[in-house]
Amino acid sequence: MNTQKSKQAFDLAQNVIPGGVDSPVRAFKSVGGTPLFIERGEGAYLVDIDGNRYVDFVQSWGPLIFGHCDKTIEDAVIKAVKNGLSFGAPTEVETKLASRICDMFESIDKVRFVNSGTEAVMSAIRLARGYTGRNDILKFEGCYHGHSDSLLVQAGSGALTFGTPSSPGVPADFTKHTLLAKYNDIQSVKKSFENSNDIACIIIEPVAGNMGFIPADEEFLQELRTLCDENGTLLIFDEVMSGFRASLKGAQGISNVIPDLVTFGKVIGGGMPVGAFGGKLDIMNQLSPDGPVYQAGTLSGNPVAMEAGLASVSKIIENRDLYSSFEAKAKRLVSGFKEAANEAGISLQVNVRGSMFGFFFNDNEVKNFDDALKSDGEAFSKFHQAMLNEGFYFACSQFETGFICAAISDEIIDDCIQAAKKIMKTLK
Repeated sequence: MNTQKSKQAFDLAQNVIPGGVDSPVRAFKSVGGTPLFIERGEGAYLVDIDGNRYVDFVQSWGPLIFGHCDKTIEDAVIKAVKNGLSFGAPTEVETKLASRICDMFESIDKVRFVNSGTEAVMSAIRLARGYTGRNDILKFEGCYHGHSDSLLVQAGSGALTFGTPSSPGVPADFTKHTLLAKYNDIQSVKKSFENSNDIACIIIEPVAGNMGFIPADEEFLQELRTLCDENGTLLIFDEVMSGFRASLKGAQGISNVIPDLVTFGKVIGGGMPVGAFGGKLDIMNQLSPDGPVYQAGTLSGNPVAMEAGLASVSKIIENRDLYSSFEAKAKRLVSGFKEAANEAGISLQVNVRGSMFGFFFNDNEVKNFDDALKSDGEAFSKFHQAMLNEGFYFACSQFETGFICAAISDEIIDDCIQAAKKIMKTLK
């Protein structure tokens, strides 16, 4: 496979862009090789600037439920662009998309749009602090909630450790109110409550997609809900990745737990940069201009992004039966991978929720970040590179998630499994 143009493009990019990329994972440092520079998308496929064609299991990290260049979404964007790119003023399409989201989720009475998942989470946490009058937040090791200062916290030595910054440029004072607990471990959460009576919120990816793919146990989520109720703490579901992906209603379609606040991104923009956060009336009414908690954004509710999101969400609702097909394909894909690994004498852990899937080269079931770190990164890197050579594009980190889109056919799944069988034999 010739990638000479991508190599040249990466060399040029590094002269003017830090690391040659605008988001670190894209640099391929954890999997080796040169990042592929993409020219266009076609349904289930990506085409790079060298003309190589790949089945895309990343789908722009989740939002492209119907694949690249879906005509319905594309037409909505083109129509919106002809009316203007941005107004900095209200439009009716914001209300239409907000209504669709509120109608879908029992936990949401009102929703506010922002421009990214990072902004959605940052705003939801500020709202939780303003509503409760408390300072501390509790997050889980390995869960990523964007790059705002208070959330860039490395894993400390257990639940009692207050967070310390994991990036230069983040003052320790910004993270001193961030507590860490272990995913799927309720005892670590209880210890945090024993050591602080100032916890405004717990924020969690109920289907974690940023330490690899690790769904939360239902019992764990139920116990989080109970702890929050007992302590006057808000429960925030970060569904930036899982919203409309884990099911039609995200994690809330497969769990009985109802959060106080929810953050969205990805899918509700149909591929455009969009985020949102929503919740019950009494909480959301604390936002300015109705309440004292300030949040604003010039491009929030951008009309082009709103039209793309409305087209995407509306089409999803009209085709909700697709989720059973997504899950069946995802299960068949990772089951094929596991069978191929078993035949090659390799331990592989797999998991699926709706259109989301993941796999770890690991001897044991992966339930949290510590477990994920014990995975064989070298095996993943070799597998990733070899699958690229076979024409299959997976996330360029073992700590990410895969996605099925409507354009991925049963034949594509079969071809991918066959390629995996050939590659697994070379990894032992």
